[in-house]
Amino acid sequence: MDGLIMDYQLNVPAILRRAEQLYGHKEIVSRLPDRSFHRLTYAELLPRTRRLAAALRGLGLGDGDRVGTFAWNHHEHLEAYLGVPAAGLVVHTLNLRLHPDDLTYIASHAGDRALIVDKVLWPLAEPVVGRVGFEHVIAVGAGETPPGTIDYEELLAGADPDFEFADVDERSAAAMCYTSGTTGQPKGVLYSHRAIAIHSLASTQNGTLGLSEPDTVLPVVPMFHANAWGFPFTCTFIGAKQVFPGPHLDPESLLEAFVQEGVTVTAGVPTIWLGLLDHCRATGQGLGALRRIFSGGTAPPAAMIEAYLRDHGVRVSHGWGMTETTHGATISFARHGLEHAAAVAAMRTQGKPLYGNEIRIVDDEDKTLPRDGNIPGHLQCRGHWIAGAYFKRPELGLQASDGWMRTGDIAVIDPDNTVHIVDRAKDVIKSGGEWISSQALEEAAMRHPAVQEAAVVAMPHPRWQERPFLIAVRAENTVVTVDELRAHLLRFVPKWWLPDAIAFATELPHGPTGKLQKDELRRRVADGGIAPAMAPTI
Repeated sequence: MDGLIMDYQLNVPAILRRAEQLYGHKEIVSRLPDRSFHRLTYAELLPRTRRLAAALRGLGLGDGDRVGTFAWNHHEHLEAYLGVPAAGLVVHTLNLRLHPDDLTYIASHAGDRALIVDKVLWPLAEPVVGRVGFEHVIAVGAGETPPGTIDYEELLAGADPDFEFADVDERSAAAMCYTSGTTGQPKGVLYSHRAIAIHSLASTQNGTLGLSEPDTVLPVVPMFHANAWGFPFTCTFIGAKQVFPGPHLDPESLLEAFVQEGVTVTAGVPTIWLGLLDHCRATGQGLGALRRIFSGGTAPPAAMIEAYLRDHGVRVSHGWGMTETTHGATISFARHGLEHAAAVAAMRTQGKPLYGNEIRIVDDEDKTLPRDGNIPGHLQCRGHWIAGAYFKRPELGLQASDGWMRTGDIAVIDPDNTVHIVDRAKDVIKSGGEWISSQALEEAAMRHPAVQEAAVVAMPHPRWQERPFLIAVRAENTVVTVDELRAHLLRFVPKWWLPDAIAFATELPHGPTGKLQKDELRRRVADGGIAPAMAPTI
């Protein structure tokens, strides 16, 4: 028997109608390339999204057609986030830090018919545009419009501001993103309206992101990376003030925006927050109204979490997610009232699953393992916003036999459902039949005040098959020796985990989303570009 409830679609147009009716007075602020701040309200932005939807339809684009974006975080990019799916099209964010060959492959594989591109990024986009053959290229921002492109403002000026958004089926595609391609060709994930709507709702719950209308949110995470972790959709849904940094991601610029705009919540990768913390220490400045940082991409150092809480009263929430989980899938949460040590311990975990996502760990045969906080296994998930397959790549087998998605991560799960990521399956070190977590070793190394960043890779061993090799980057104006670092590690990890070799490097390779590139690091080690500062000891 069916329930007697209206069939009201969970889609982006429903989010826009709510913002239009309730939050027209709230602001969207963008930092422009010239460093000035551009302001408009939801009441001004939403007619622009209607104009964009009407204009794209007027160009001949139809249901399900993909529209690429190649842009920084700003209000025009938000208009594309909202207006493209509300027109029944699919917004496809392209990572501007990728190589032109990768971008050409991704845009071609996705079948993008149109591209919205920042004028300031035209030198990066032009080689790709020439190879992909988009039907329409729309240029955004101030300055001269590149030849053969359509000026964004002129396009909007001629479109209908009262265009009626389609009541799109909630299971139809709204957005698209490709994996970074660290293992083989990049893979496309199609996100449904339903997935975006439910994630936005879940992000407002206490104990998760806990976002609400009084917040002012500045997402440092790029809008071309995993839907900016859902912040543009969630903030529009709740009417939060949104602040976009544009291309200005240096600590000084971010701090200026935080303080001037009263930012309460921000999000990005740990390298951003380490740089901001150093800047505050050097200048003696505070963080204004900031109360919470969401950190993702890689595990944040415990010392960084401690410093933000101790020195600024800011809580760092660490989460876990991937392109295939639409946005974040779990989030750590330290309830107020916890003592300092307990709060830091809670914030160091990957946290608990948001509503709409279930998790489990399994052995090599997909047999479910106990949630006892001790036994590691392959992390799997399923839920309202978890990918079931890759775009045009059904042969890749993303799902286990019973429908759970394989994540490629190794984890343990506590009895209260708290997730602790041990490692990526490809990064865990298998020594004498036992697992050593490269991630735990890296975190332990970064607890030393002289270590700015650390990475651990496996090195072959004739007896134990694999042993850890630690590569560390010293903090500026500091000194630490191999023996000192080994003694430090013994405070946090078992003796048999100690790296057989340690090397010091001036920097570590990072990918276009800020993640450490272990594959590139392994290549450098194999080529002799990084040599140990000590001989193997085991």
